[in-house]
Amino acid sequence: MFDLRPVGYVIGLLVAMLGLTMLLPMSVDIIDGSGHWSAFFISAVITLLTGGLVSLSCHNGRGSGLSLQQTFLLTTGVWLALPFFGAMPFLIGVTDARFVDAFFEAMSGLTTTGSTVFSGLEALPRGLLLWRGLLQWLGGIGIIVVAMVFLPELRVGGMQIFRSEGFDTFGKILPRATEISSRISVIYVALTLMCAFSYVITGMAPFDAVVHSMTTIATGGFSNYDDSFGAFSRGTEYAAVLFMLLAALPFVRFVQLTAGTAQPLFRDTQIRTFLITVMVIVLMLASWQMLGNGLWSEEQFRKVLFNTVSLLTGTGFASANYMLWGGFAVAVLFFTGLIGGCAGSTACSIKVFRYQLLFASIKVQLRKIQHPSGVFTATYQGRKIAEDVLSSVMSFFVLFTVTLGTLAVLLGMTGLDFTTALSGAAAAIANIGPGMGDIIGPAGNFASLNDAAKWLLTVGMLIGRLELLAVYVLFTVQFWRA
Repeated sequence: MFDLRPVGYVIGLLVAMLGLTMLLPMSVDIIDGSGHWSAFFISAVITLLTGGLVSLSCHNGRGSGLSLQQTFLLTTGVWLALPFFGAMPFLIGVTDARFVDAFFEAMSGLTTTGSTVFSGLEALPRGLLLWRGLLQWLGGIGIIVVAMVFLPELRVGGMQIFRSEGFDTFGKILPRATEISSRISVIYVALTLMCAFSYVITGMAPFDAVVHSMTTIATGGFSNYDDSFGAFSRGTEYAAVLFMLLAALPFVRFVQLTAGTAQPLFRDTQIRTFLITVMVIVLMLASWQMLGNGLWSEEQFRKVLFNTVSLLTGTGFASANYMLWGGFAVAVLFFTGLIGGCAGSTACSIKVFRYQLLFASIKVQLRKIQHPSGVFTATYQGRKIAEDVLSSVMSFFVLFTVTLGTLAVLLGMTGLDFTTALSGAAAAIANIGPGMGDIIGPAGNFASLNDAAKWLLTVGMLIGRLELLAVYVLFTVQFWRA
């Protein structure tokens, strides 16, 4: 019989912890004298009681290890339960949001997508702005743990290639997750504090610095202003670029660095490829802008650098309306968002390592065509790539493309135009944040979309954040029979 107790225990515990987190924005609203504090109090009580009761009822199952089926169910269940309760302050607060909008915002926050249905952000209570930042910050560290603990063991999308960098013993996955979380949390908090400090010294108000540092390190993209980073100084933009890049690197390298081992950081081909990709795209777009405008300026380069890094890492901040840069730049930026950062980071989308494995496989196939009798092996960082890894990566690419196309078609069937449907699907599946066009582009938001489109995009965010296969496997008959 399928034992749900270990799954229920963990989900209940995390829901209860989310309820405790609501006390932080509640305190901010109390200090500000805002009546919105009651929305957080009610939400915290409901969330704490529900999570606590579920966890207590499943307490007798916490000692057993997680099976493969339980782990898949837990991974998806957490990202369904937390947005449900995380949406409560939006439902009963000053936003007066409908459930579809509140759940969309919470899902966008916890999946670190950054798409929003709210406008007039400057007028919202500071507690609610802090809550949006906290959702992304918690989602960011959560996805690092999932990427380092669960996905390698579940053999999702080629992530098993990183198993040797984690902690062994799949049957003890819960203690293992706790160990990894504690070690990464120190790095995660340290980067957040450094980012907040850099924002303050470049002119950002302390409260804005705290919220934006959380959404930067989470590569989430929620801002306190409708103009996003267009409201801040150039020094702040450069600081954001630095920390978006750091957040898109594998956090296990930071753990190794703090342990006194710097070599893995500098020898990681994934990191080198990622940084080279950033440089090439920025130089290409900056040159295009220079040729188009006939002049060169620091501001022009800064806007290209900031928005390219923001889209590549899946952060989703915007400091300019890049839809005005011309068709070539828009096309390049669209595909830039489908690259993503490094595995084991807070960044999203396809990830650099999968492209590396794809090109390594293509290179081997081309050499076999040229030399049919030769024996060639695909390698990654000096190691032979196992066939199951290559198979997983190819399956991921196919599934990603099919999912993207299907979601775009479904969005088009709800009445959206081609640009909005395609870019919206990409923004959701790749967890980028803003789409393209006048409606959901950098100058707009998702508020005007119909309910069907919002639900489709919400599902897309969940599927994309959990690397597709971790969700799809739940809908197979074999999974429940195993």
